[in-house]
Amino acid sequence: MKKEKIVTLDLTGCKYLGEIHQRIKKAFDFPDFYGENWSAFDDLLWSECDANKVVVLGEKAVSEELKPSIEMINEILQELKEHRKKYGEQIEIEIHS
Repeated sequence: MKKEKIVTLDLTGCKYLGEIHQRIKKAFDFPDFYGENWSAFDDLLWSECDANKVVVLGEKAVSEELKPSIEMINEILQELKEHRKKYGEQIEIEIHS
C-alpha cells in the first residue's frame, strides 16, 4: 500500500502574489527554477508533485485583490485532480477557508 503524502499550502496572511508563489514553492518542495507564475505552478504540479492529498488553508484570510490568485490555484488543482482520475490515479484536494 502506497504511503499517503500530504502537501499543506497555508495562504493565511499572504499580502502579495509573490508571497503566494513562495509558499507554493515551499509547500510543494519545488526546485529553485520554479518560475513563480501560474504556468510554472501547473507544469511542476504535473511533473514534480507526487502527493495524493493537497490541503489548502487560509483562502479567506487573503486580501480581496488576491482572490483571483486563489481562484487560479483552485482551478489548477482541480485540473490536476481530473487528469489523475482520467489515468486511474487519485489525488484529494481539501480547501479550508
